[in-house]
Amino acid sequence: MLVVSVDGERETAISVARIAASGGQPDFSFLYDPDHRVIDRYGLLNPAGSRQGIPHPATYVIDEQGIVRWRFVETDYRVRPTNEAILAALRSLGGG
Repeated sequence: MLVVSVDGERETAISVARIAASGGQPDFSFLYDPDHRVIDRYGLLNPAGSRQGIPHPATYVIDEQGIVRWRFVETDYRVRPTNEAILAALRSLGGG
């Protein structure tokens, strides 16, 4: 799993420290994307966001060939896909 953030390296490190302080080290990687190259490439820029360059929340399942096989994009940051939906998408790739 990879988390893409519009924050820079310093801000991302602070976020990781907060996660660790609340119960453990995250077992996923962070990509900091302050120039929002990834956000722009996936068409996720939220022009109404409170910070310049903030994206719409999104979850993608991408196969080993780099093909997007499933996605969940939402304009409301409080609406997230269920764990069951993500696991079903992962299982559809044939990984068990």
